[in-house]
Amino acid sequence: MFDQPLLVTLGLILIFCGFAVTFLAVLFLFFKGIRVRGRTRGGGLIMIGPIPIIFGTDKESVKILLILALVLMILVLLLMLFSNSIL
Repeated sequence: MFDQPLLVTLGLILIFCGFAVTFLAVLFLFFKGIRVRGRTRGGGLIMIGPIPIIFGTDKESVKILLILALVLMILVLLLMLFSNSIL
């Protein structure tokens, strides 16, 4: 259904978009931190395959990241189960 050069191009575009979103988020947080003095909250989610590594500064951030990790794990498992029928 899809040829290999198209998938490679799509993959590279998605990687570039991920870097761009990360860069913009860091800039946004930097400028927001300069304007507003107060407590900063945040966290991170690293997915290594279907296994999440979650860290955060407060319980609310970690809860949101846990929900995101569950959604991503389910998505990865569904893609692995149905990859032959999709492509």
